Amino acid sequence: MTLATPSFELYPAIDVRGGRVVRLAQGDYDRETNYGDDPLAAAQAYAAQGARWLHLVDLDAARAGGYTLAPLLQQIRATTGLQVQTGGGVRGHRDVLALLEAGASRVVIGSLSVRAPLEVLAWLQEFGPERITVALDARQDDAGVWQLPIHGWTEGSGVALDELATRYADAGLQQLLCTDIARDGMLTGPNFALYRHLVALLPQVQVQASGGVHAVSDVSQAKAAGCGGIVLGRALLEGRFTLEQAFAEAASC
Repeated sequence: MTLATPSFELYPAIDVRGGRVVRLAQGDYDRETNYGDDPLAAAQAYAAQGARWLHLVDLDAARAGGYTLAPLLQQIRATTGLQVQTGGGVRGHRDVLALLEAGASRVVIGSLSVRAPLEVLAWLQEFGPERITVALDARQDDAGVWQLPIHGWTEGSGVALDELATRYADAGLQQLLCTDIARDGMLTGPNFALYRHLVALLPQVQVQASGGVHAVSDVSQAKAAGCGGIVLGRALLEGRFTLEQAFAEAASC
């Protein structure tokens, strides 16, 4: 099997809620689809298909705080060769330390990146930019400006994506995961215009595309847009294409 080049990474995603592998439509906990009761087996299957990384999300913690997947994370690291970027419920310094100690290669920090940037900027320096992924979920307003809602995407933060992303990039951020909220879990295709914009704005940052992937061609389009990687969630779970096909697609361009 031909793998993608090191400059472009595939991140199969496992979102866990109540011990089950699930996906939410546009982050709505009332619009959940269940894809099985064994997230460890799902991770092992991705590893067997050639994955190098896993994107692991604790949906229970994302809502209530308190990361709950440390045992699962430890099992994944013990039984696969996967590197794991993971988050959900990161509220403070202690949470970052706990995830790293449990075996996370990178800690994904979402809403706190918007609400408390000074803290997150300090963590980039303390832990190293290679250990932190800033996740900024964006929604375009009527004026065409990408805004960063918080609290489950229900409240405005008054912070614009370009402004905050540039601030992190200037501080040495290496990994930015950006989701177009309107496309998350909807199988409507990623927003490649958004990613081309971010790549041009932040040439020193690896932009991870996330949200809306529906066909294997999305992989090559993300690479062509200059992204450093793409998160593959519902499309893989529903068998719209395989991880092997995604690697081949990435290698083809």
